[in-house]
Amino acid sequence: MQIVLNGEKKEISENISLKQLIDKLELKQERVALELNKTVARRKDWAEIMLKDGDQLEIVHFVGGG
Repeated sequence: MQIVLNGEKKEISENISLKQLIDKLELKQERVALELNKTVARRKDWAEIMLKDGDQLEIVHFVGGG
């Protein structure tokens, strides 16, 4: 299955949730925000939202520093 992740096409396995994808990408859930098909996805819903072929996903990763 193919999605668009931050503007780039990416092959992923079928039947994967947003939460599973974040885990697979080894990102800390509390440090990312997700936009799925131009709509912000609430963190509490990530485990139930299943990705579909052609979905467009933007991930913003917050980095601390100063």
